[in-house]
Amino acid sequence: MFQYTRNSSGLSAAFQILRLIFVNTVRHVRKSHGNPLMGLIISVLQTMILVSVFVFMFTILGLRGAAIRGDFILYILSGIFLFLTHNKALAAVAGAENATSPMMQHAPMNTMIAVASAALSSLYTQVLAAIVILTIYRLGWNGGEFQNPAGAAGMLLLAWFSGAAIGMVFLAAKPWAPRGVGLVQTFYTRANMIASGKMFVANQTPTFILSMFTWNPLFHTIDQARGYTFVNYSPHYSSLMYPIYFSLTFLTIGLLAEFFTRRRASLSWSAR
Repeated sequence: MFQYTRNSSGLSAAFQILRLIFVNTVRHVRKSHGNPLMGLIISVLQTMILVSVFVFMFTILGLRGAAIRGDFILYILSGIFLFLTHNKALAAVAGAENATSPMMQHAPMNTMIAVASAALSSLYTQVLAAIVILTIYRLGWNGGEFQNPAGAAGMLLLAWFSGAAIGMVFLAAKPWAPRGVGLVQTFYTRANMIASGKMFVANQTPTFILSMFTWNPLFHTIDQARGYTFVNYSPHYSSLMYPIYFSLTFLTIGLLAEFFTRRRASLSWSAR
C-alpha cells in the first residue's frame, strides 16, 4: 500500500555504485583474514617464499647465468609479482558472488558490483604486498632499480586485468558445471607455473618451445615487464597488444555468458 520512491540523478546513482563497490571491496579484503595487517603479512610471506624457492632452484641447477644480466632478485620478482597478481585476480573473480548468492537478495547489490569488488580487493592486496617487498629490498640491499617503473607497473595492471577477464568466464560457467569448471581453473593456475614464462627468458628460448607459451597472456606481460625493468633487455618474442586484445575478448565473452546465466539461474543450483 505504502511505497517510497526516490528520484536520483545519474551522478548520485554513480556515487552510490562506487560506494557499494568500496564497501564490498573492504569486505573482500577482510574476508581472507579478520585482521587486515595479517592478510598483508600473509601475502608478503607467500611472495617471499616463492622468491626463496626460485632462487634456490636457480642456484642448485646452475641456471643463474640464463637470467637477464642485471639484478637477479629483481628478475625473479618481476615474474612472481605478475604471476601471483594474475592468479589471485582470476581466483577472486571466479569465486565472487553469482546470481544465486544470498548477497544478491539485497536490492542495491548486483553481480557486477560483486565482480568489481573481488577484482579490486585482489589488486589492492597484491600491489600493497609488492610495495612492501620492494621497499624492504631497496632499503636492506639497495636493489630494485627499474628502467621504466611506470611501464613495469602497467604490466602488473595488465596481468591483473587479464586474470580478472579469464575469471569472469569461469564465474559465468561455474553454475552450470561447478566441479568441471573448478578442475579447469585449477589446471590453468597450475599450468601457469611453467606456461607463464617466469622461469626463463623468452629471447634465449628456442622458437619451437616458445610456441607452447605464446597463447598465454601472462607470458607476454611478464616478458614485456622485464623489458621495462632491465635496460639491457628488449622483448622480441612477446607482444604488448596481445594480452590487451585477449583480455577484452574474454571480458566480453564473460559478461555475455554471465548475463545469459543470470537470466536462467535458479536457487536450486546451489543445492547440487
